[in-house]
Amino acid sequence: MSEPFDAVDLIRAKRDRRALSGEEIDWLVDAYTRGAVADEQMSALAMAILLNGMQRKEIARWTGAMIASGERMEFSSLAQPTADKHSTGGVGDKITLPLAPLVAACGVAVPQLSGRGLGHTGGTLDKLESIPGWQAALSNADMLAQLDEVGAVICAAGDGLAPADKKLYALRDVTGTVEAIPLIASSIMSKKIAEGTGALVLDVKVGSGAFMKDVAQARELAETMVALGTDAGVRTSALLTDMSTPLGLTAGNAMEVRESVEVLAGGGPADVVELTVALAQEMLDAAGVEADPAQALRDGRAMDVWRRMIAAQGGDPDAELPVARETQTITAERDGVLTRLDALQVGVAAWRLGAGRARKEDPVQAGAGVQLHAKPGDPIRAGQTLLTLHTDTPERFARAQEALVGSYDIAEAAGESTPLVLDRIGSAQGGS
Repeated sequence: MSEPFDAVDLIRAKRDRRALSGEEIDWLVDAYTRGAVADEQMSALAMAILLNGMQRKEIARWTGAMIASGERMEFSSLAQPTADKHSTGGVGDKITLPLAPLVAACGVAVPQLSGRGLGHTGGTLDKLESIPGWQAALSNADMLAQLDEVGAVICAAGDGLAPADKKLYALRDVTGTVEAIPLIASSIMSKKIAEGTGALVLDVKVGSGAFMKDVAQARELAETMVALGTDAGVRTSALLTDMSTPLGLTAGNAMEVRESVEVLAGGGPADVVELTVALAQEMLDAAGVEADPAQALRDGRAMDVWRRMIAAQGGDPDAELPVARETQTITAERDGVLTRLDALQVGVAAWRLGAGRARKEDPVQAGAGVQLHAKPGDPIRAGQTLLTLHTDTPERFARAQEALVGSYDIAEAAGESTPLVLDRIGSAQGGS
C-alpha cells in the first residue's frame, strides 16, 4: 500500500522546527508501530524532537496516537473511584509499595502498572519479586478481580497497552534521546491514560539521583504531563520531590521491601513516611475521597491490604526475604555532621552490587544493595559505619566502592536542609 506521508519529509520538518500536523503525527506513530517507518528514521526524528522540542498540541496528539496503538483498560465496573501514581524514578524510591495499599485502605482502588529497574534506578516489580512466590504478570480480568476484592494491585503492564511506546522507548534508550521532555511526557502519559485510571498523581524527582537534575527541567516535565492528563479527562497533579539523597535507608530489592513493611507497621524512616502520606493525600483528593492516610498507617488497615495484595499474587507476606551472603562496610574518617550523601553514587553502587541491570534481560540479585546508617543532618563519630554494601558476589565490592568515592561530606556543622516536597503542579480537583 502507498503511504500518505513520507518519513523523510517529516524528519526534515522537525529538523527545521516546523510543527507536525495531527494527521502527520497519527500516521507517523502508526507507521512506526507497524514497521513502515524504519528505526533509523524514527531515531533521526527523536533527535530532532530532543533538539527542537514540540508544541503542546503536538505532544497531546503524539500521546493520543500512542494510546490508539493499543488497548484501553476500563475500570467503570468498580464500586470505588480509581487513582494511580507514577514516579519518574530515583534511588531508594520504594514509595509505591506502602502507597498502593494505603490508598486502597482509604477507599480508593489503585491499579498500579509498574516496571523493572534499568541502570541506577530500581524497579518496583524487581523489588516485589524478592517476595517468595509473588507474580508480576496478571491478565486484565485477574487485575480487575483483584481491584474489586483487595482494592490494590501492582503488576506488569501487558503488551497490549501503548505498544508504540514500548518500541519507541527501546529506541530512545540506544540513541541518546531518553531526555527529550516531549518523549518522556508522552511515554509516561500514554501508558497511564490507556490504563484508564480516573485520577493520577505524578512524583517528579529532582536532583543527582533523578532523571531531571534541575528544578526548571523537572517543572517543565511536570507541567507538560499535568496538561496531557487534564486534556485527556484524567484529574492530574504532580509533586516535585527531592532526589539529591536516597529515600529511606536502603537501596536494593529485598531491603526496600523490608523497609516498606516497617512503614506499613507504623514505623520506618521519616522521609519515606512523609512522602507516602503526601502522595496518598494527593491521590485521595484527586479521587474526591476524604480520609486521613496517616491514621490508616497507624491503625494497621494499610498493612492488612498489603498482606492481601501480596497473597492475591501468589506471594507469602510472612516469608523470610532474601539476604545477601556477603557484606562490606564504609566508615566515617572523622567526627562531624553528615551534610551530603549523593543519591546517584549510592544508586550506581547498588546497581554494581547486583541490585540492578545494565540490559533488560539481565537478572538481579534480590539481596544486593546499599544500606544507609546515617542521613544528611545526622551527627557522625569517627569510625562509625556510614554504609553497608550487600551482595552474593564479593568480586563486585571493588567496583561498588569506586562508585562511592566522594559520595558524602562530613562537616563541622549542618548545612541548610532541603524540603522533601519542593512544589506542587496542577490541580487535582480538575483544571490545570
